[in-house]
This record gives sequence, C-alpha cells and structure tokens, in this order.
Amino acid sequence: MPDLANERVDHRFKGLPPDAEGLTVGELAAQRRSLFTGGFTTPVLALSAESVEHNLRLLEVYAERHGLAFAPHGKTSMAPRLFDRQLEHGAWGITAAMPHQARVYRVHGVSRIFLANELVDAVALRWLAAELDADPNFRFVCYVDSVRGVELMDEALRAAGAARPVDVVVELGAGATGRTGVRTEAECAAVADAVADVPTLRLVGVAGYEGTMPGADGERVREWLHRLVGLAADFDKAGRFDPAIGEIVISAGGSEWFDAVADVFAEIPGLSLPVLKLLRSGAYVSHDDGQYREKTPFNRVPEEGALQPAFRLWSQVVSRPTPEQAFTNAGKRDAAHDLHLPEAQVVRDARTGEIRAAEGVTVTGLSDQHAWLRTAPEADVEVGDWVGMGLSHPCTSFDKWQLIPLVEADGTVVDYIRTFF
Repeated sequence: MPDLANERVDHRFKGLPPDAEGLTVGELAAQRRSLFTGGFTTPVLALSAESVEHNLRLLEVYAERHGLAFAPHGKTSMAPRLFDRQLEHGAWGITAAMPHQARVYRVHGVSRIFLANELVDAVALRWLAAELDADPNFRFVCYVDSVRGVELMDEALRAAGAARPVDVVVELGAGATGRTGVRTEAECAAVADAVADVPTLRLVGVAGYEGTMPGADGERVREWLHRLVGLAADFDKAGRFDPAIGEIVISAGGSEWFDAVADVFAEIPGLSLPVLKLLRSGAYVSHDDGQYREKTPFNRVPEEGALQPAFRLWSQVVSRPTPEQAFTNAGKRDAAHDLHLPEAQVVRDARTGEIRAAEGVTVTGLSDQHAWLRTAPEADVEVGDWVGMGLSHPCTSFDKWQLIPLVEADGTVVDYIRTFF
C-alpha cells in the first residue's frame, strides 16, 4: 500500500508553498504552517478539518440509528486518506463507479467495493478476477442490468479463468426515463435467470440509484424504493438467492434522498437471509455551499443533525478596474462551476490579516483563470485581498486539486488530502 505521507511535494501541486519543494507531505504537514502566512500561493483550495470530522461522525451516527450499512461513494473525493477516515467511522466499504476507481481503492487497501455500474469491459474483468483469486478477503459487488451484460461478463471471466464468481445485484432503473437499470420487474427476472445460468456470477441482491429519477420527489422516490424492496422479496420467494451467500444486499441512496431510503428500508419484511441495507451517499464528507446545501435530506429532518460545508477556495484580488467590478485569480480550472457559481463568503484584508464577511461581493462569472466579481457600494475589497469562496458540487471540486490542505479554524494546516482522478 502506498505511503502517501512519503510523497514529495513539487510543482504538480498548485497552491502549495514553493519553499516546500522536496519535502515529503508528512514533513510539510508536521510543520503546521498557516494557510495565510505560511507561503501558500493563490488560488488554494482548503478543507475544514473540523467540518470534515463533524460530517464523518454525523453520517456514522445516522447509519447506526437507522440500521443501515454504509458504502460511501468514493468517486466524490477519490481520496484514500478520506476513505480511511470513512472506514474508521464505520463504513462497510467504498462505492465506485468505474474500474479505474476500483483499482485505486485496491492499491490503497480497500477490502470491500460496491461498483454501482454494470461491468462489461473484458480487460477490467480480467483484472477483477485476478484480484478476487489473489485475496479471499476481498469482497466485490457490482450491478447487472441486461442479459447481454451477463453474457459479456461470463465470457470475459471464463476467458480469465476466474476461480471465484463475481457477486452481482440486479439494478432496477429509477423510473421509465431514468438513467441505467432494468425498467420492469419481468425484465429483472430475466436478468436474474441469466445470472443463474452461468457459473461465473452469483446473485446476491438488488440495487439502484434514485438520484437521477426525472421529477424526483419524496412520494415518487419512496414508491420506487418500495418496488426495489418488493423485487428483493419476490426474488427471495422464488428461491433465487443461494443460502450460501449469507446475506441479501439491498442498496440505494445518494446524497439527496437517504432519509427516504432509511424510512423504506426500515420496513423491509423478513426474508430467508439477513439483509445488508446498504446506503451509498458520498457528497456528505465535504458537503457544499450549493447543490447539497439546498437538497440535503437533513433539511427535511433537522432533528437528525446538519452537515457542514467544508470547502473554501481562497483566491486573490488581482484587478479592481471599476468601483463595480473586481477580479480574482481563480477560475474554471480551480472552482466547480457545473451546477452553481462559487459564492463569495469572506474577505481577508491584505493589510491587516482581518477576515470579514464579503458584504456586497457576488461572483457573476468565471473565465479559465479569473473569477468575475460584482462589487456593490458597501463592498470593501482591494487588490491583494484574499476572497474566500464556498463551492457547489463536491465531485467537481475535488477533481481539480491533487493535494488539498486540511485546515483548522485558525488557519493551521494539519494534513493534506491526496486525490487520484
């Protein structure tokens, strides 16, 4: 397993102090530099140490309270250091979307992977077969959503000489016009029959993802979740689950509807085997100041707690051409912008170091390397000031930064989060 603390700091990692060149990440972290006075250059993305810890603990407690296992989606951060923290906080395993992600997980020691996709790439299946055969403690589960997919998986696994069957769950599509997944129960049964006919696959449950359901609301999501549970019950009644699997997997739950998942999964009827009720939310670890601030289930169940946004992108005012306009040196290459523009939150005064609210400052657009700010009469910014921005959509925030400072409230950098996109 790679020791990330021994990786050398160099020009690959934007925002880090130039005088840290040649230090290991561990050595730099041990110096506990200040984000503001320790030589960091702008723009620089920071993660709040306190907010990350709060969010990890909150979802751990939530899953325990509702009897859920938890396999957070690792594609959000692609950060093994955060995977370790998630596993320390009770996660069953880590979810992946693509074979490359699963390879990253395995290199960094993740022993349980749920691949929320049908896997039909012969090269990736050959790699998977070798991983399963080499490590009897490695647990892997992936979707199947077509008879043709089953055929392709079987062909590739036979060609690879796979000794262990691959555990699969039939994916029920979330709505007739949703993303992937089998659309009807009859088609699900046909896919399950195809799995039963090959020795290289083993049916262990059902799953799906409600987050891409067109027109999703609480009623429609719950209706689909009841269909998912009903599908598992029908499969069980029909004897489709071999008792040797030990447990039946029923999995759903992104970062917008896990309250509905908790409610419906609490009502799963008794089946012939224990049920692994597997939640897969991933955005919670950093939360955000846009998409998930608006759509988190904790808005509907505030008595269960509240996530805290952990990202803050710091950039510097490099131009103040008019009283109504300013520009900072962070743009599309630095800030997520696929769902919402960044939100100006605070200004750090270049003269005094004072941090104040960014009153009257609004981000109106992004160029490749600039943020466009509209400044109202009450805005107090000048060239050289640092502007701290909140971001929307964790998945496209993490992937723009390879090494992210983990920062305490007073600005002390205590660790670095390495990403692998």
